[in-house]
Amino acid sequence: MRSLPGTIAAHQLTTSIKNKCTAEEVFMIIKDLPNPLQEEDSEPTYNPLKIDVFVQTLLFLGSKSISHTFAAIAKFHYIFKTLAVTEEAQICILRNAFELWRQHQQMMTILVDKMLKTQIVECFAVANWIFSKEMVPEFTKIYVWEILHLTIRKMNKHVQKLQKEVDDARDKLAKVVDLCCKILQGDENSNSEKERPTEEMIERMEERLEAAQADQKNLFLIIFQRFIMILTEHIAKRESEGRDSNTFWYRWTIGRLQQVFLTHHDQVFRYISTLETLLFTTDTDPHILQVFQQFARLRT
Repeated sequence: MRSLPGTIAAHQLTTSIKNKCTAEEVFMIIKDLPNPLQEEDSEPTYNPLKIDVFVQTLLFLGSKSISHTFAAIAKFHYIFKTLAVTEEAQICILRNAFELWRQHQQMMTILVDKMLKTQIVECFAVANWIFSKEMVPEFTKIYVWEILHLTIRKMNKHVQKLQKEVDDARDKLAKVVDLCCKILQGDENSNSEKERPTEEMIERMEERLEAAQADQKNLFLIIFQRFIMILTEHIAKRESEGRDSNTFWYRWTIGRLQQVFLTHHDQVFRYISTLETLLFTTDTDPHILQVFQQFARLRT
């Protein structure tokens, strides 16, 4: 009986990890695994077999407790980062984690949160994974939406942090200018040695903030586009079959769309014009468009 690809490497990895191996030793075990995506005329951007063997083996061995799992992730963080080079690779990591923890929803939520915080996966990958075909059976389960909202909050907090840094630096620069004026006026009590951010420093901070805001906007675009796609497909399918589209699944999903709008309204309103121009157009199904229009009217 032939074993599955990667079985031997998984056994070797299990033994090595139990024997307290290093990250470099793990890398050596999986480095020569064949790539199922390999084609003659193309070079794959990631190797799903390496991810399958590494992620499932490591998380299984760390499944005794949350602390065991977190310790395993911390010790082999370098391997995760090496494997998670593209969004597709990050989605593959999430799929493997889900295969192991699909019966433990709280652990899956905790695990995704940890992977976001340690930058193993990015917010875009989590959003696209949630709306993927593989997650369709999970779509009406609460934990999926907990994961989506923690992902959005992670992005929002990042933008808020950078915004505060820029605002604080501008305030300090303004105080330095005021200080210089006092010195020129002969105020000897002024402290000229205070921390002085420069215009160049602030410009670099503003560039980082602008990049983060662009990522935030793109995350909302991904999420709302995915909502539109799945709802449109549902409505079209039901209508083609001559059946009512107003099912439990439809009401649940519309409700979740409304929840994203309302829960993150401050951030969403920043990009309302972009959403109206690119996604919620006159070509959008009227039922879906109505949800957006109702939200937009909240600040008119």
